[in-house]
Amino acid sequence: MPPAGDAAHAPPPPHRRLVFAFYLTGHGFGHATRAIEVVRHLIAAGHEVHVATAVPEFVFTAELPRSPSSQGLLHIRRAILDCGAVQTDALTVDPLASLLKYHETAVVPRESILRTEAEWLTSINADLVISDVVPVACRVAADVGIPSVCIGNFSWDYIYAEYIVASGDHHRSIVWQIAEDYSHCDILLRLPGYCPMPAFRDVTDVPLVVRGLRKSRSEVRKELGIAENAKVVVFNFGGQPAGWNLKQEWLPDGWICLVCGASDSQEVPPNFIKLAKDAYTPDAMAASDCMLGKIGYGTASEALAYKLPFIFVRRDYFNEEPFLRNLLEHYQSSIEMTRRDFLHGHWKPYLLRALTLQPCYDGPTNGGEVAARILEDTAVGKKCISDKFNGARRLQDAIVLGYQLQRAPGRDIAIPDWYSLSETEVGACPISENIKTKESTESCFEDFEILHGELQGLPDTMSFLKSLSELNQSELKSNGKQPQERIAASVLFDWEEEMYIARAPGRLDVMGGIGDYSGSLVLQLPLREACHVAVQRNHPSNQKLWENTQARRLENGGMEPVVSFGSELSNRSPTFDMKLSDLMDVDKPISYEKAREFFCRNPSQKWAAYVAGTILVLMTELDVKFTDSMSILVSSNVPEGKGVSSSASVEVATMAAIAAAYGLNIAPRDLALLCQKVENHVVGAPCGVMDQMTSACGEANKLLAMVCQPAEVKELVAIPNHMRFWGLDSGIRHSVGGGDYGSVRVGTYMGRKMIKCAASDLASESSVSDAPVQSNDYKQNAIELLKSEASLEYLCNIPPHRYEAIYSKDIPEVITGDAFLKKYGDHDDTVTAIDPKRSYNVKAPTRHPIYENFRVETFKALLEAANTDEQLSALGELMYQCHYSYNACGLGSDGTDLLVNLVQEMQHRNMSKGESPSLFGAKITGGGSGGSVCVMGKNCLKSSEEIIEIQQRYKAATGYLPILFDGSSPGAAKFGYLKIRRRPSSPIAAK
Repeated sequence: MPPAGDAAHAPPPPHRRLVFAFYLTGHGFGHATRAIEVVRHLIAAGHEVHVATAVPEFVFTAELPRSPSSQGLLHIRRAILDCGAVQTDALTVDPLASLLKYHETAVVPRESILRTEAEWLTSINADLVISDVVPVACRVAADVGIPSVCIGNFSWDYIYAEYIVASGDHHRSIVWQIAEDYSHCDILLRLPGYCPMPAFRDVTDVPLVVRGLRKSRSEVRKELGIAENAKVVVFNFGGQPAGWNLKQEWLPDGWICLVCGASDSQEVPPNFIKLAKDAYTPDAMAASDCMLGKIGYGTASEALAYKLPFIFVRRDYFNEEPFLRNLLEHYQSSIEMTRRDFLHGHWKPYLLRALTLQPCYDGPTNGGEVAARILEDTAVGKKCISDKFNGARRLQDAIVLGYQLQRAPGRDIAIPDWYSLSETEVGACPISENIKTKESTESCFEDFEILHGELQGLPDTMSFLKSLSELNQSELKSNGKQPQERIAASVLFDWEEEMYIARAPGRLDVMGGIGDYSGSLVLQLPLREACHVAVQRNHPSNQKLWENTQARRLENGGMEPVVSFGSELSNRSPTFDMKLSDLMDVDKPISYEKAREFFCRNPSQKWAAYVAGTILVLMTELDVKFTDSMSILVSSNVPEGKGVSSSASVEVATMAAIAAAYGLNIAPRDLALLCQKVENHVVGAPCGVMDQMTSACGEANKLLAMVCQPAEVKELVAIPNHMRFWGLDSGIRHSVGGGDYGSVRVGTYMGRKMIKCAASDLASESSVSDAPVQSNDYKQNAIELLKSEASLEYLCNIPPHRYEAIYSKDIPEVITGDAFLKKYGDHDDTVTAIDPKRSYNVKAPTRHPIYENFRVETFKALLEAANTDEQLSALGELMYQCHYSYNACGLGSDGTDLLVNLVQEMQHRNMSKGESPSLFGAKITGGGSGGSVCVMGKNCLKSSEEIIEIQQRYKAATGYLPILFDGSSPGAAKFGYLKIRRRPSSPIAAK
């Protein structure tokens, strides 16, 4: 082996066989398939390649050609030098287990690895080290004096940064060590769809690395016995077996599904075909009409190359995914299927929609050949022409990594929205314009003239305005790698005209919950997390919602610029478009039922019902005439499915912004009731009104005390200084549109109807009874009370003692829908329907709101009691009672039970030590069946520490780190609205 220095890099004789040491991560077959393409070209050029990897040898020997000229050129050595990401199943990464496994694999034996690999590189006389993307390989190469090149679309320092946020700062040294190892790399060959990679000094972009086809579409179909005109979807979830229970009815009639990677024991329906384990996946893809799977580099690159529509299911803690997803979206190649729809077999709408996609990737796919040529040149000492990072870009990548490490635990976000993937933008602008300081960030507000309203010092409002100020149409348009939603948003507004912005927070259900639709008193806390909506009225000639002029649409490739920011972090399409005429039936608004059907047509755009539904409700209920169209931008920080009223915040913010734009004077209470109609009748979720009322009428750091009959604000209750509330998300998705919530509501209304009928019968019997009573007045009062209960409107108006004394014994535990309808007729609820074939729990759902109303009234009174542990214990007991009452109704979940149990363990642990507890109570919130838990305790440091401990213990038990909701902010009415206009001299206004 020549010594390090100039001699080591002197060009060898022209045709000398080079020796490459290729370190390949064992994480996923996508790395192996792209490595094989590079190795193929190196061997074809007559070079020797030694692969060190944990990937099975057959993966290489099955793919690479066996010819006399290539004999002895490929050597596979089993070596485990990293672990990638540890997956609990095909869709879930375990961050903590991944970090612990990496520590065990690469940190503990590090000195031994460095020594062993240095000896091996010397023994094979390696000319160049290649790494995809094993960190320690770069360090070993530097120690031995051999140049090294990394190939990849991500690096493990960025991927693990998210895991550290989820698992604890004590693992940070892993990321810093990985980054330090990568810094020894001479060149990064960066693949399309890349993540931030701050550790690398030089970078050269290479095309997609894609495997070629071996057979034609017709040949594959003929071998599998599939007709040429049959519709085929390939089911491809990589090498992670999951034992999917596939069902025939999941596919549209006449469709065939090719299943990759199925186990020998897995049985499939007749319209599914199991492919052989050694089946060549690219051929199966090219023979199909679309693909259903998870996003990885291999699936994404080959879907692009073969113009195959890709229906993907999102993975948890897979940081690489948003960047590959943006790449697919840019070339119109993908749609997202929600995990719920995937697991429940609701595939048909997605498959049919996939056929309407027109993938348009036309870039090169010879990345294997290009990379091999660069590797040869680097090995012989030639200087390749690299796109060397300038200071701005390297700093930008580094800030992203630091952001990942510093941000608050549990935030459901993949990357800061200011991170740009544009090389041209960074290269063309000074660093001060790309990496903004706090001062320059604040100065961007000078782009807007605020004509009405105040920012009120709200950081999220400032961030929203900042995002608007950065929507530069020309720069975004020139950058093909921008997220679709930002490109759409850049043409959404006419920047010379006025815009109206409203803000509405989510809510934490402290007490009351599902008692709202039974008329209970509720106590609700508006959260810090909120939704912002910007609305701009358009000229009457443009009769489309959220659509600019036809010229702009054509200019942007037909993209429909109706935008929901943050869509890639949720299960929804980022854009939506409809005509105002779609909401009209001749000269009157369409029915709510027709609207609900309209918005259910496209599963990925159901979210639009929350936005456009506000317009229909205003037209229907207030007879508002919209003579011109509007553009709407939605940006919400309220996470979905956590039981904290993400939908209500969208509805309230949207209606408030529209009202401001059109000069509609709607009182906060009335606005909340109108938004409830959106949810009940347009979306089809049978919720009460407390969510919308809190979002509209709440105030920061105060509990909204409201009697839901239907929506009477009693008072705003200040939270005592010694007390604090937190929300902890269980990770179990909650939906008020779900079956459990709806069936419990039906059971509650059944119980109300039974009580009314029983009261009517008792009143009739009492009026004709000759039984002795204490006095005529007593008898008359008893009859009047029964008569009032016979016309009962709200179940909560019956006190618990009255219920137990008169009615409890006659309420059945369960009743079938058919039996109820025959005996009682309807249950008198306008937003739910009884299924005659279904059995409904009645007793627990009837009992719950009656006792819950009493608990909430007691809770409110206790808030004003003296500051003692007895006070907090009594409040906590009421919360525990509420929680277990939810469970009795069938609205509990294992995750929320575990969180409540952990709070109780903390409380009892302190008491057993003779210490005063810090946490005193917890309960499931909102509609139940998952979502979040509200926790109550002392406002002290120890409480916060115990909350963090609960998060970690929950994660250790479930693999999920709960999102923490901590903090409060004003409701929509308190915020008002902003009326803004871009200043004429600003960059966007000048476009």
